[in-house]
Amino acid sequence: MDRNDVLIAGAGPTGMVLALALAKQGTRVCIVDKADGPGTTSRAMAVQARTLELYRPLGLADEVAGAGRPNPCINLWVRGKRRAKLSLRDAGARLTPYPYVLIYPQDAHEQLLERHLEAAGVRILRRTELAGFDETADGISVQLRHADGDKQLVEARYLCGCDGARSFVRRQLGTGFAGGTYDHIFYVADVQSRGQAANGEIHLSLETSDFVIFLGYDDAGRGRLVGTIRDERDEASILSFDDVSHRAMASLGLEVEQVHWFSTYRVHHRVTDHYRKGRAFLLGDAAHVHSPAGGQGMNTGIGDAINLAWKLAAVVRGEARDSLLDTYEKERIAFARKLVDTTDRLFSFVTAESSVADFVRTRIAPTFASAAYGIGPVRESIFRILSQTTINYHDSPLSSGVAGRVHGGDRLPWVAAGDDGQDNYAPPARIDWQVHVYGQAYPDLRAWCDRHGMILREFDWRQEHEEAGFARNAGYLLRPDGYVALCDPGASAQALEDYFCDLDYGRYRVCMPRPAVL
Repeated sequence: MDRNDVLIAGAGPTGMVLALALAKQGTRVCIVDKADGPGTTSRAMAVQARTLELYRPLGLADEVAGAGRPNPCINLWVRGKRRAKLSLRDAGARLTPYPYVLIYPQDAHEQLLERHLEAAGVRILRRTELAGFDETADGISVQLRHADGDKQLVEARYLCGCDGARSFVRRQLGTGFAGGTYDHIFYVADVQSRGQAANGEIHLSLETSDFVIFLGYDDAGRGRLVGTIRDERDEASILSFDDVSHRAMASLGLEVEQVHWFSTYRVHHRVTDHYRKGRAFLLGDAAHVHSPAGGQGMNTGIGDAINLAWKLAAVVRGEARDSLLDTYEKERIAFARKLVDTTDRLFSFVTAESSVADFVRTRIAPTFASAAYGIGPVRESIFRILSQTTINYHDSPLSSGVAGRVHGGDRLPWVAAGDDGQDNYAPPARIDWQVHVYGQAYPDLRAWCDRHGMILREFDWRQEHEEAGFARNAGYLLRPDGYVALCDPGASAQALEDYFCDLDYGRYRVCMPRPAVL
């Protein structure tokens, strides 16, 4: 009987990123998928800035960014004319090394991830699915079913369901999936087009309640259309591109010359009740599904994977208690609920049917968006939401302290490279905890880090650090996923000692008796 640390059901982007992150942290992984191979259609297209940031420690960011198409602008159209142009590059240049939405088809994305998995020594078991599982005293016993009908029993310490909206793992756990289904039928189409909007940027039509957005693959007219079809038929599969509202496309000044691929589907807006039950976890679409508005779905699943991976690795290595894994649900489910609510409101706005709704979409929204985007803080706030760089874990039990304007639970503020040629997001030699000091570290902090093998990075103080919100000479403890765990204005070794003692994190926990206070 095979024995693994973690068994992952589902080899989409969420499952493969989870497997890769675990493998790079020394965890034995088995990943299975019932498909013959990686996806062959483009499906999810948008890779947001935060995902690329999270990819850096995995060695993926440069390759993914180089393979995709950076879209630096979002254009809003009404009646064949562009009414507003929102520059992502202007909005995000001070916030991230990736101030754009990267358009990268999911089929190519999955092929890249599988190559990296193979290089890490992980092979996906294809044409294999879960037939059942039972929790045991020290793990989970999983029954696999292969395409030829043969069954195989596999033991793992933990099971991760990354198996999509119809998740077998979720159904077996009985965690529920509250929400609903949109009345609209969504379509996706890869097309060759011409017209003003065929310039490789993102274009959204606000003219009618028939939502449509065009994502350019290149500046020669190749791109992805995503929209809705108003149809009362029960089966979306009988629809064709001829059923699409060509008025909505005409409002973009876009003419479709050739359709390379077309598919329709119905969209749900749901969040599971629990992300964890015993030794099993839910990630990605198995835990949350929502409107594709904003291009958030795949990125949220990848965020789930990065959040859970370091915690599983720490528990498997015996460095942390099993209770550390409870923070996965607490940190991720609140964001998923907020995201589902936000995308639902946005989709309801762009598809509402009434003369008032049409007036707001075509007259008020473009003018307001253009004016608001001209205000620096508003522009940056919009970018942060879209790029997922606004996600924080302030309410997590792993987050503590404030130093400058940085709080425990924040995404580490990014600062561009200085004279040393490295920005503060440069990945360390290993995925692990690290301490940052912007200025000069005190001797006791250096000694503590040396004694415990803690990564310590010191950055010569610059004006850019103050602008980003850092306090000079303060200590910032970073989790393995790059979020700030502890902010200590005094940058003391005792603060680190206390943090890891409270967390009961073995490798850094000494918990020496404190001197009595007289």
